[in-house]
Amino acid sequence: MLVTDDLNDLRLFVRIVAAGSLSEAARRMQSSLPAVSRRLAALEARLGVRLIERGPRRFTLTEEGSFLLERAEAILRDLDAAEAEVMARARYPQGHMRIGAPLEIGRNRIAPLVAEFTARYPGISIELVLNDAHVDILEDEIDIGIFLDEPSDGSLITRTLLRSRRVTVASPRYLATHPPITRPADLLHHDCARLVRGRRIFDRWLYREHGQVQDIRVSGRLLSNSAEVVHQWALAGEAIAYKALWDVEQDIRAGRLVRLLQDFECDEINLYAVYASRSHLPLRMRLFLDFVAERLQAECWQLTRDASEPGWHATHSEI
Repeated sequence: MLVTDDLNDLRLFVRIVAAGSLSEAARRMQSSLPAVSRRLAALEARLGVRLIERGPRRFTLTEEGSFLLERAEAILRDLDAAEAEVMARARYPQGHMRIGAPLEIGRNRIAPLVAEFTARYPGISIELVLNDAHVDILEDEIDIGIFLDEPSDGSLITRTLLRSRRVTVASPRYLATHPPITRPADLLHHDCARLVRGRRIFDRWLYREHGQVQDIRVSGRLLSNSAEVVHQWALAGEAIAYKALWDVEQDIRAGRLVRLLQDFECDEINLYAVYASRSHLPLRMRLFLDFVAERLQAECWQLTRDASEPGWHATHSEI
């Protein structure tokens, strides 16, 4: 195994041969003739062979010296090429990634960011895998998974991309034909679209007011394992939905959905990036993680700022 001193010795030997004499090599390396002679002698002693037959003015290579020169030049060429490639990759990152994400946020939030990221770094290609079912980072060969739940597997690395809250929403059409909703308990008398994951039904909607938690067990005609389908049912006026704010904020802004129970704080929901533990995280993955986190947080800040403006709330609280 080559170490730094070995590589330096190989470079020294190649330079000596290229210079044609020890004195010329010393001059080119801005060193002294005794120093160069000592280093060459140390290399020969370590290898146990004579590399150079010294003459009055010039030298000739021994058979072992010729063999070492050929190998040393090849090693140093490969090393220089590897260093150049690494430096180029640092400036122009390359490679392929598989990114996994839930359908709705993947389609609406992550897909546009993936396109923007690959436009910024054309040497990187990304396969975006959208699936509301459980994704196994290792078995499904996903480089980065974007999840709503923090994984329990301690061998995985988790980074929080975004923090937000759930909101309760319904369409103006639904609200026009159903009793008013002023308190969480009113939901017990309404159709609520519920999300299903495996055998688990997400039918407990939590609300907080003045430190008190209200755990409302909702019901309704409609259930789906797709968060996007639940969203569509709410838009169609079929039911009330309990959604992440980032999924419905554009519909709220456009008046297609109305945010209900605004005086009550709903569950926090976080978005996580998850990837396998490794000693060295490739540059393309580090760049993607930083890019997505920065953009999502900027969007969330804009949403929070807009939502705090009186007009944004008043428009929807009037309904």
